[in-house]
Amino acid sequence: MKFAVIDIGSNSVRLMLWADGKVLYKTLSTTRLGEGTAFQPVLKPEALERTALAVRDFYERAKGEGAEVVFAYATEAVRSAKNGGDFTARVKELTGLDVEVLSGNTEAELGLFGALGDRENGGMIDVGGASTEVCFRKDGRLAFSVSLPLGAVRLFDLCHDDEGLLEKTLAPQLEKLKDAPRLSPVFGVGGTATTIAALHLQLKEYSSAAVQGCRISLEELEALTQNLLSLNVEERKALPGMDARRADIIAGGAFLLSSVLRTLGEKELIVSDSDNLEGYLAYKGIR
Repeated sequence: MKFAVIDIGSNSVRLMLWADGKVLYKTLSTTRLGEGTAFQPVLKPEALERTALAVRDFYERAKGEGAEVVFAYATEAVRSAKNGGDFTARVKELTGLDVEVLSGNTEAELGLFGALGDRENGGMIDVGGASTEVCFRKDGRLAFSVSLPLGAVRLFDLCHDDEGLLEKTLAPQLEKLKDAPRLSPVFGVGGTATTIAALHLQLKEYSSAAVQGCRISLEELEALTQNLLSLNVEERKALPGMDARRADIIAGGAFLLSSVLRTLGEKELIVSDSDNLEGYLAYKGIR
């Protein structure tokens, strides 16, 4: 049986096609649904419409490729927006899909499962567009989970690439991690982490196989972050491994990821291309 999952994030909409216990492919469309929500918790009409249309396109593609069941879920941009219901209603109108709006904790747990699989101990950091999920599993059980209301898009809206402002904005959110357990390994999932891995590896073309399991030390991550902050958007686009669609937001996202890793007391991040898309199917009892 073939399944499709559509992840409606604050920066992009992603599609995963899955059958016979494995991922057939993943693809994405960058729609910036969460743009401007750092200042006002309302989805802009143009962002709402282009994202709903992207969901429709992915739904039609999945059905055309034989998906018998299509799931769709949304994260921080929709759950925190006053007009999030307007978005889910528009998707329903276009596709008939009921979009599940995940809580921050559920989103974190799905990412944790995607990264750790059946591993009993470890943690996960998912820097999204509008939020960042951090959670840990100990002895096979969820031991810590928090959703920080800042991600790469929101940080760009609030701070652009001002390092002092980034530090000031992040400081109160990082305090929420003070009770996090010290458990290794820690995985990084999501577009910020995978883009950083591609930059670290200097990939000419993105490869999920190359990114999967890529190890980046905190020192390397911080050096990469400083380099990104020193470059303008066009200079970043020229870097091997850069996804041009993320060139404007990647420096702040890298700063956020490295700040979380340092706050957790971890010296290394392992990047995982397996994330909450795989986790969502497990959440639905499909393995």
